[in-house]
Amino acid sequence: MLIILHPDTDISSEAYRETLNFIDALPGVASKVHEIQGRQQKLTEIYLLGDTKKLNAEELEALPAVERVVRISEEYRILGRHADSKRTTGFHYNGLTFDQESFHVFAGLCAVDNPTHVEEMMRALKENGQQCTRMGAYKPRTNPYTFQGHGKDCLPYVFELAGKYGIKVIAMEITHESHIEEIDECLEKTGRPTGVMLQIGTRNTQNFELLKAIGRQKEYPALLKRGFGISLNESLNAAEYLASEGNANVVFCLRGMKTDGGAPHRNLVDFAHVPVIKRLTRMPVCVDPSHSVGNHERAPDGILEVTHATAQGIIAGANMVLVDFHPHPSKALVDGPQALTLPDLPAFLEDANLCRETYLKRQAIYKKII
Repeated sequence: MLIILHPDTDISSEAYRETLNFIDALPGVASKVHEIQGRQQKLTEIYLLGDTKKLNAEELEALPAVERVVRISEEYRILGRHADSKRTTGFHYNGLTFDQESFHVFAGLCAVDNPTHVEEMMRALKENGQQCTRMGAYKPRTNPYTFQGHGKDCLPYVFELAGKYGIKVIAMEITHESHIEEIDECLEKTGRPTGVMLQIGTRNTQNFELLKAIGRQKEYPALLKRGFGISLNESLNAAEYLASEGNANVVFCLRGMKTDGGAPHRNLVDFAHVPVIKRLTRMPVCVDPSHSVGNHERAPDGILEVTHATAQGIIAGANMVLVDFHPHPSKALVDGPQALTLPDLPAFLEDANLCRETYLKRQAIYKKII
């Protein structure tokens, strides 16, 4: 069961204390308080765990600090919708909104290789009006002898260049909880010129200790990629690990499923699950067409296969696109063959915006009949 308090409830108020005292006295029930800081107000949700079936919802709604009570209908207790359309979706971070109505493109380097390429990428993003990027510093690889990323050594110039070119949020994969501290220390030393969204890669979707570590900190939002060999339900529960530790600022990313059925693409594109995730949870949904398709091939119609896959995700309502670009793909240290080039960027963004406009027009059609 979920208890939602009135917005901006003061935890030192008599109404809050009276409400918590009543909840704490409930037999066989434990409570967990979760706070959501929005742009204009703070929301407090209290999760009741245990034998809640016999609890009287009307009695709980009569408590002085309570706005409403929601019966939890899915196993995703914090991130689930629970048939309550009033629950807020998403979050605000570093001046940008990430929710189920927003749209952002995170184009950038799968793996940072040198300052020159980083600057070329960020300059192109600024010239095309973009405020987000992806930059890989820590790279888990299947082959232990391949490039593993520059790690903390590249962070200073990545963050400083992001500030120079007006990049507000960088999606950056981490593979160990120590990387959170390295990122935080470097941002502090460089004057926090940008923000970071901590990315959990598909190999770490069920690295529960890493998920807990990212969930315990509330400074940085998280981008969780679907596990390549597990069910959607298992991946959504991985996101719930983050939220259960206190950080519900989570974006869920579809990146294709590992199966021979997707050949000749790198993975089987799973972007039909975009609306499913939005129906089941309150998370914004991201698509990663680069790791789904895995090439830079162009279809007979002149459109890149990566761009076609991107369109599928956006038309289905994706709120974010994570896509590989590189100024010189032949020199890329990771996934060069699938990276789009800087000359591809304007057309890619124009196509993405066109698809977004089409999605909004589709949405308007059905709002008339609902």
